[in-house]
Amino acid sequence: MFSRIVLLVLLGSLSSVYGAASLPTLKVDKSAISVSGISSGAVMAVQFHVAFSSEIMGAGVIAGAPFLCQPQAACMTTPSLLSAVEFHGLTASARMFLNIDSTFNMAKDKIWIFAGTHDNVVKPAAGALVRDYYSLYVDSQSQIRLVNNINAAHGQPTNNYGGSCGDLHLDNYMNNCGYSAAYNLLNFIYGNLREPSASYVATGDLQLFDQSAFTTYSAHMDTVGYVYVPTGCKDRTKACKLHIAFHGCQMGRERIGDVYARHSGYNEVGEMNDIIILYPQVVVSALNPMGCWDWFAYTGIYYAFHSGPQMRSVHDMMTHISG
Repeated sequence: MFSRIVLLVLLGSLSSVYGAASLPTLKVDKSAISVSGISSGAVMAVQFHVAFSSEIMGAGVIAGAPFLCQPQAACMTTPSLLSAVEFHGLTASARMFLNIDSTFNMAKDKIWIFAGTHDNVVKPAAGALVRDYYSLYVDSQSQIRLVNNINAAHGQPTNNYGGSCGDLHLDNYMNNCGYSAAYNLLNFIYGNLREPSASYVATGDLQLFDQSAFTTYSAHMDTVGYVYVPTGCKDRTKACKLHIAFHGCQMGRERIGDVYARHSGYNEVGEMNDIIILYPQVVVSALNPMGCWDWFAYTGIYYAFHSGPQMRSVHDMMTHISG
């Protein structure tokens, strides 16, 4: 019986990789790489931005928290009681031990933050906390935009997909708010982007790729991930921008399939503006029962630094796709 169960598990794992192509190598403008995420993915976006700030030029943070925000419960439920100064100190310590890039790299970066007024999972005050944290690093406050006036519950705000904006949708955490967070954050980061209509359909390629080539068991990551390659980036004749979008807890492929990768709004913006979208994926495990990106050290104490298993894996993906 045991051997049969093991065989089934192995076959399931193989089937998830079977048919997934290798992550392509494309022509990427390495000065135009940005990140974003929702919930745990938002925290991962902040971690990745801060740790690899010499390579990342902007971040979008939807229901997130500052770098090394501890304890997690307070960051989510009582963020108004926390001070950005303490996270500035933790960041300085991380830099002192050479675990992250110099924070001076963030001086010119653009930061877009979303905090829904109906979010009862990550309280809206967390948005202000993230703003105050980044304010300590950027040259001008005009480089930060906090959107905290939309009656949205916890989830990915879109302009055409999901449940009602102000309600929590546990099935996939997608909220139809008539407002595209994907477009607004990408437009703020890059500037002067063409905006797709709510009915626009992206005609590039959403591809499943073999993510196992970049991960180890300790990273608690899926065997496959998604990448969207815009029509204008397929032939590699032009240098395209690259954006990495991190899903939230319970929003990975193994639970909701390609819903986040297909319906979050990034592909449409990417198609119209030659932005490649990379969607790395994590999985549920005994240490990570909600399928969250690591912001509570389940992959080890270096989870938020260069050597963190997930950080290193996504960085390797970024390096590979960028040529």
